[in-house]
Amino acid sequence: MIAQRPAGSARALQASAESLPLADDSADAAMALLTVHHWTDLEAGVGELLRIARRRVVILTWDQTIFCKFWLLDEYLPEAAAFDDTRAVAIDRLIALVGGAARIETVPVPHDCTDGFGGAFWRRPEAYLDPEVRAGISMLAQTGEEVLRPGLARLSDDLASGLWHTRHAGLLNRETLDIGYRLVIADLEEQTPSRRPEDPGPP
Repeated sequence: MIAQRPAGSARALQASAESLPLADDSADAAMALLTVHHWTDLEAGVGELLRIARRRVVILTWDQTIFCKFWLLDEYLPEAAAFDDTRAVAIDRLIALVGGAARIETVPVPHDCTDGFGGAFWRRPEAYLDPEVRAGISMLAQTGEEVLRPGLARLSDDLASGLWHTRHAGLLNRETLDIGYRLVIADLEEQTPSRRPEDPGPP
């Protein structure tokens, strides 16, 4: 991903979320994008966001109770939903970790979303049949092709027969869809010292 960045982009640092090579209060804001479920130590990673951010911490994640009802998982790939059940981070847990005073915002996904995350192709179902697309979606790549094969075959058949389009006709004219993606936003300047989490100290 770093190699694909255009010339002149801001400097990119490679590090683990649990040990960011940045000074305390060195950024106005810190953002984590669809990543907290990959961290080995969630508390340490969120602690690092709080350590380096002066004003705001933003975490883009998903609500698994909503996302598991997404047609791809509910109708075709329940195995991927089960895999996500093992790693999804509850919204309430994130709120507690950032100090308990965060607000939650819904992130509707546009039908022509260009970022290939899990729910990006909700109105373009044929994309999920592309192995390159699946390779870029961790819940599918990590569940494994062998496990997904029967469900993908059903999806392929339903697209060929028109059944998917009949079943999901209500989606075809929608511009956006709420699949469960959420922003957890903590405005640190509004938190009192007693409510802002303690500095976890060096990792």
